Amino acid sequence: MSSPVALLAFGAHPDDVELGCSGTLIKAVANGKRVAVIDLTQGELGTRGDVPTRQKEAAAAASIMGLVARENLGFRDGFFTNDEQHQLEVIEKIRYYRPDVVLCNAESDRHIDHGRGAALVADACFLSGLSKITTTHQGIPQQAWRPRYVFHYIQWNEVVPNFIVDISGYLEKKMEAVQAYSSQFYTPNSKEKSTPISSKNFLASVQYRAENFGRLIGAAAGEGFTTQQPLAIDDINSWL
Repeated sequence: MSSPVALLAFGAHPDDVELGCSGTLIKAVANGKRVAVIDLTQGELGTRGDVPTRQKEAAAAASIMGLVARENLGFRDGFFTNDEQHQLEVIEKIRYYRPDVVLCNAESDRHIDHGRGAALVADACFLSGLSKITTTHQGIPQQAWRPRYVFHYIQWNEVVPNFIVDISGYLEKKMEAVQAYSSQFYTPNSKEKSTPISSKNFLASVQYRAENFGRLIGAAAGEGFTTQQPLAIDDINSWL
């Protein structure tokens, strides 16, 4: 059995987590929390780069973020489904890491894998709490576990967040983690084909979106999230 993590972030592709919520993960690590990431696919259908390159980039980004673990489930890029087989594989990981909070893809987005990944992970988080669903890890039966919260980070589409995490002081390291994926994002003199996310403008947008979310909460930078469930507040003064 693993030691539990406070945050477990899922991404349909390597680099989704970095773009959407890496500042939140980096801040959690800086505050002494254990954080892990699971990528659903290897991003093998991406126009730029290849699987070995993206594996190296994901490992470099994991080191920058200070993760205790990063795994890839090897689902089919572009074609994985939200079915029992895939849910059970995600459930096994949730029960292994036993996170308090799960972060996952945007509920609806430009890339079809993002919304599909969001639904798959959210469904698996609920099912993981049902004791009559049996899973094993390395042959050992697992106990049911349901994360307290499932939050969705914001990706390509402009989405009004339900809440914003203050990542002031961590934006520079977030951008460092993003730029670990040099095959995917803007790199001067690259010979790779152009894509919607390889432009200089897109890379800049990652930073100015974080700065704009920060502006909305009176901070230097922020990351926005949506949620389908209400947040429990023990003391209203904790918001003041």
